[in-house]
Amino acid sequence: MIAENLLGDIFEECIPLFIALGDRTRLTILQCLFETQTTGEGRIPGLNVNEITDRTSLSRPAVSHHLKILKDTGLIDVLRKGVCNYYYLTNKSAIDKLGRLKEELEKYPES
Repeated sequence: MIAENLLGDIFEECIPLFIALGDRTRLTILQCLFETQTTGEGRIPGLNVNEITDRTSLSRPAVSHHLKILKDTGLIDVLRKGVCNYYYLTNKSAIDKLGRLKEELEKYPES
């Protein structure tokens, strides 16, 4: 019973992450951030809201809304430079959550 409660707790902890990753718009934003970081584009890591708006068909308020959700789940973080916030991938906490879920699921026998 304790193991089931732990599994349930871990699933609960992952729900916001699953919700964040289940939205195509947020996946598009993540892709923009990924492409910027892997190509070394720009002097500052990440993109600001205006740059993300330019790369997508979203309004600034919509981009800001999605960035907040991604930040709250630990998929991205923000670096403040002057008056601009630059968003970049930092999936460490998300990977940690999914790793704990994977470890717990591996304890259950396969059917």
